[in-house]
Amino acid sequence: MDNRQAIGSWLSGPRAAAEDAGVDFGYRGEQLGLPEEGPGSIARPGRRIGAIAVDWALCMVIAYGLFARDNPQAMGNWALGLLLVMSVLTVGTVGCTPGKRLLGLRVVAEDGGRLGFGRVVVRSLLLCLGIPAIIWDRDGRGLHDRLARAVQVRI
Repeated sequence: MDNRQAIGSWLSGPRAAAEDAGVDFGYRGEQLGLPEEGPGSIARPGRRIGAIAVDWALCMVIAYGLFARDNPQAMGNWALGLLLVMSVLTVGTVGCTPGKRLLGLRVVAEDGGRLGFGRVVVRSLLLCLGIPAIIWDRDGRGLHDRLARAVQVRI
């Protein structure tokens, strides 16, 4: 066997090499009992990134308009604080931020229920740190979702 086949090429990665070798990873969300497609399935990364981009843009506009017209550094800081507050309030009450709602996503607990206030705060704080959001598990959940025992699903 060629060494490249064992490791996987830089284009397909090690997961594709493992799948070629017969390993079955299943679909995203299978371990959580979620459907493969449609409502209730794991949200795809593109939608999740789009939703956070919409939320960030909204927070930047609000920060610019209300708090920091002349200071771009302060505008970024205010926007981050607004993102934290918006995330806690909207995910804690209706289960989604404006960006998530626009793109058809919702944050739920792993068991399918609503997240408690403490878990929403933990998730939101970690999301604002940024690093936990870019570390994903095999189901496509960010570290902030894993630690809060939450999952983003399609609605």
